[in-house]
Amino acid sequence: MKRRRLGRPKRIALLVLALALLACGYAAGVSLWAASRIQHTDALDDYAGRPAPGRGVNWLLVGSDSRENLTPQQRKELHVGNDTGLNTDTIMVLHHGDNGPYLVSIPRDSYVAVPGHGKNKINAAFALGGAPLLSRTVEQATGLRLDHYAEISFLGLVDVVDALGGVEICVAAGGLHDEKSGADFDAGCRQMNGTQALAYVRARYTDPQGDLGRVTRQRQLVSAVSHEALTPSALVPWNLFPFLSAALDALTVDDGVGVRDLARLGWQMKDLSDGDGSTMTVPVGSEPYVPGVGDVVEWDAPAAEKLFTALREDAPVPARNNGR
Repeated sequence: MKRRRLGRPKRIALLVLALALLACGYAAGVSLWAASRIQHTDALDDYAGRPAPGRGVNWLLVGSDSRENLTPQQRKELHVGNDTGLNTDTIMVLHHGDNGPYLVSIPRDSYVAVPGHGKNKINAAFALGGAPLLSRTVEQATGLRLDHYAEISFLGLVDVVDALGGVEICVAAGGLHDEKSGADFDAGCRQMNGTQALAYVRARYTDPQGDLGRVTRQRQLVSAVSHEALTPSALVPWNLFPFLSAALDALTVDDGVGVRDLARLGWQMKDLSDGDGSTMTVPVGSEPYVPGVGDVVEWDAPAAEKLFTALREDAPVPARNNGR
């Protein structure tokens, strides 16, 4: 008895179904593998007077400049010196909801109240109390309820960029040359490896804008990494797994973060790199010297409050806050 052969439409339908099942199985496997690799920390605490939840979702993104896990050779190659203790060069808030996404840089020298420690530079909160105190300080200074926290280290950033095969960065007119950070770039677009990217975002001593110029470059690198990580070529297994492995090893997140949250974070950053939403720095009013503290950044209070109010309400950010 002859077996009936399937018609061409049915064969195509079965092939599509098989491919769909294979893709679902692959995605589920990647998700389970990634979930087992996520590193958590208790970064967000409840306390009396904590801001009420707003509309949308707020992430606190932190770049840790701890040298603790670096060898002497790595410290030399990365131009990071031998400072001890817990510090941060990068503090950003990513907001997304019905409006946005908005990526807001908070200068590390911002002069704010650090709960239990008086007024100081905002990065002192990280040095004094790690992620929990920094999160609380940011919430109190901005009035924003933080939903999630993500931290990446010096070496983690280098490994993530290298896992992507480098990222394209366009250096502004005049170039960037800073012996202390190791930055030595002429103007123009170039492919940077991890060590070069770290030097690029850490430079500030030869930048006329100092730390304010640095935060702009930090956002530029975040956008470049997000763009490169979500290109079609980066999503094939032989490229995806090295990147995900480096990213998961580099990141420490709050206890409530799962794979879906990280995926949403990645897509929001990709939207920013594609031109959706806006990037900005908290509006600055002055940069005075405070005895016992040093040179600090004081916010333009009325403009900063308009910005944070818009984020709390998930409203369009006023145009005057965009940019710098």
